Parts: sequence; C-alpha cells; structure tokens
Amino acid sequence: MAIEVLLIDDDPDLSTMLRTLLRGQDFQIKSVLSSEEGIQSVQNPEGAPDVVILDLLMPEVDGWEVCERIRSFSDVPILILSALGSPGSVARALDAGADDYLIKPVHASLLASRLRTLVRRKALNPNIQAA
Repeated sequence: MAIEVLLIDDDPDLSTMLRTLLRGQDFQIKSVLSSEEGIQSVQNPEGAPDVVILDLLMPEVDGWEVCERIRSFSDVPILILSALGSPGSVARALDAGADDYLIKPVHASLLASRLRTLVRRKALNPNIQAA
C-alpha cells in the first residue's frame, strides 16, 4: 500500500524532483504550492495524507506557522525539508510541532527512510500527539 505524502512547497520543481527521487518506491506524492492549500489538504478527511513534507520559506504564511496550524488540529507526521540549516531554524521548527527536519539537498534513500519511519511510528502509536 502506498504512503500518501503531501508536499507543501512553493517550488514546483521540487515536486518533480521528489517524484523522480522516490520513483519505484511506495510513495504517492501530492503537491500543493501554497500554505493555505496545504492546511486545507490536511483538514480534508477523504484526502488526508500519511505524512507531510513542509518547506519553511513560503510566501504569505511561512512553514513555521503552517506547522503550528496543522498541529492545532492534526497529529499527522510533519517532516521539514528546508535549505535553512541553522540550529535556531531547526529548533524553531521542532518547537512548532515538526517531527523531523532534513536540510536540502537530501539523498533519496535518507528521505525515503525518514518518511517510512514517521509513518511507522504514527501507526504504532496512533494516540500519541507530536512533541
């Protein structure tokens, strides 16, 4: 069964790159280009993802706020994928409710492994809220 991944990133090229990187693996990637559309996608009970990949540097609503807003109603695993690698950015994202943080560029095998780990952890502990 495919793992439903929601990519929230304003860069359409990233979606193409992730599809290429994860081709042939057990991932189905849906991408949205705006923060609001991403939040709505998580709220949709029929299309709710198994895991979210979220960029921090987004126009209008940044990734930290998106993370906090998603956390207010969902415990879907959130993996931050960002070019920002400073300890302060990482800490702020984790404090906002992110479950994991990877810095771009990332190797396909590491990304796939982290996504599977987050989904597996959620499946094993469905009542545990994100930190």
